[in-house]
Amino acid sequence: MGLYHIRQHAPLVHCISNIVVANFKANGLLAIGASPVMADAPEEVAQMVAIAGALSINMGTLNSESVKAMLAAGIAANNLGVPVVFDPVGAGATEFRRTTTERIMQQVKLAVLRCNIGELAAVAGVAWQQKGVDAGEGDIDTITLAKQVATQYQTVVAVTGEVDIVTDGERVLEIAGGSTLTPQVTGTGCLLSAVVAASLVGADNALEATASVLQDYKRVAEQAAAASHQAVGSFQVAFLNALQQISTEITA
Repeated sequence: MGLYHIRQHAPLVHCISNIVVANFKANGLLAIGASPVMADAPEEVAQMVAIAGALSINMGTLNSESVKAMLAAGIAANNLGVPVVFDPVGAGATEFRRTTTERIMQQVKLAVLRCNIGELAAVAGVAWQQKGVDAGEGDIDTITLAKQVATQYQTVVAVTGEVDIVTDGERVLEIAGGSTLTPQVTGTGCLLSAVVAASLVGADNALEATASVLQDYKRVAEQAAAASHQAVGSFQVAFLNALQQISTEITA
């Protein structure tokens, strides 16, 4: 399971990506033995997803054309049985993001919704003070809300933070660990969503596959923090190195 599982299957992951983090995401996928493709033209996404093992949709840098591409790719993936992971970046920050999130959630069947707590609140329609595309502040029962969203949309919900929560609406898994440097490097969360997508290829259970990746990702962050001596710039490079190393380790 986890990153080792991805290296064994070497999947092609179709990413409709946040342009700010596309390079880091591509390098991160390559580090674990996956193959990234970053096609986002509405005219070709359906054909591209047809040759992919999984689809990762990220709405970090949203525009009208990318919305068309996300919906077209998501619907095509559903028709082909290709698992879809959705990262609703900044879902509650603007009306455009709220409506786009709602359209994707309604029109595309997701294997996994990977979000932070603020994005979870936006998906569920719960009041929350979003800080741009960051998690922001508020007070909610994260586990109850995650279970509610998972049940409503019949998907696995992974809420990442200091302690990650993964649920299918019934089972709930909590994963602690990681590093405080992780949110200081742009793209670590976006990459995680693509890594979760990669993990679904050849997996029997989306909940367990997602949780296993999150556990490994916490280990990656811890190892990178130690290797970089807590320096943010070095942490990004060390993070890629740790992804490569941990993906070669056989885990249960």
